[in-house]
Amino acid sequence: MEFHTIEPVFDENSKILILGSFPSVKSRETNFFYGHPQNRFWKVISAVMGDECPITVEEKRAFLLKNNIAVWDVIQSCDIEGSSDSSIKNVTPNDLKNILEQSDIKRIFTNGNTAHKLFLKYNSGMDAIKLPSTSPANAAFGLERLIESWKALKNFT
Repeated sequence: MEFHTIEPVFDENSKILILGSFPSVKSRETNFFYGHPQNRFWKVISAVMGDECPITVEEKRAFLLKNNIAVWDVIQSCDIEGSSDSSIKNVTPNDLKNILEQSDIKRIFTNGNTAHKLFLKYNSGMDAIKLPSTSPANAAFGLERLIESWKALKNFT
């Protein structure tokens, strides 16, 4: 059983919430979201926001808050093999209530199919926009295609 140990990033000005499924092994090692160097999250989101791509954890956190973006994951704990979403079993979901009550979230987005399916399963009555996964496992989407798809964020920030 693996447990989510990364605190959500948000503040009272956060307008969009981006939810992944569960942190990768690299993200768990760096103790921050999208820590694998091959994950395209930071490249995509910085291109969409027209900003420099953050490098350090401090820069990434500041980037998110500056752009009114909250980030967390759907899963609090699960059985997982490495970083493989397809291996996820025995899910305990995160409670999104604190983020939603303490911020100004207008729209929830999910990063990939697994995050979207699990979000809908554990958050009945809530809606989210599914975006294509920024994971390197999503080979069907090149960087430019991801950036184009993720431009949906701009309508809510």
